[in-house]
Amino acid sequence: MITKTQLRTKRLFDVLLALMLVPILILPLLILLIMTAIDTKRFGFFKQKRVGQHGKLFYIYKLRTLRDEEHQLGHLSKSATRLGRFLRRTRLNEWPQLLNVLKGDMSFVGPRPDLPGFADKLEGEDRIILLVKPGITGPATLKYRNEERVLERQKDPEHYNRTIIWADKVKINKNYVRNYSFYLDLVCIIKSTINT
Repeated sequence: MITKTQLRTKRLFDVLLALMLVPILILPLLILLIMTAIDTKRFGFFKQKRVGQHGKLFYIYKLRTLRDEEHQLGHLSKSATRLGRFLRRTRLNEWPQLLNVLKGDMSFVGPRPDLPGFADKLEGEDRIILLVKPGITGPATLKYRNEERVLERQKDPEHYNRTIIWADKVKINKNYVRNYSFYLDLVCIIKSTINT
């Protein structure tokens, strides 16, 4: 099980890495922000409430990729602009989450932060997932990196997500917290960088 010392070390690593990346990524991020604003005809940043550490709600930041219309799970690619599909496929839309890491809402590695109605509804032993900050990447994120495509093939994407994908993510994330190591975080970061 992850310890308080490991959590402090993890936080220190997150801050140092984020501070190293911000000067490198700030200009490309500003360019992408302008491009997404022109592309979607709305402010390029998108924020949404997510469930964080200990069940606390926070706003996650992303680059806007979807048109201003009603969105349905399993059909998000249809709502995305052409640029938006590229940003989602390459995960460039996640870059603003560096701000979440610096603020302390997120970590580079951990369970992905879910919308209210999922992680905040965990019970019993499953709640150990909430001991850690949600991450930009993680073991479950790597396994389900093509989640949107999987959901597009389902007759009932919402049901499949809740009964199959979410249940599996809970198992993966519990295992991550129980067997946490700094080495595992580094492996996840490297795999995410290579597979982007």
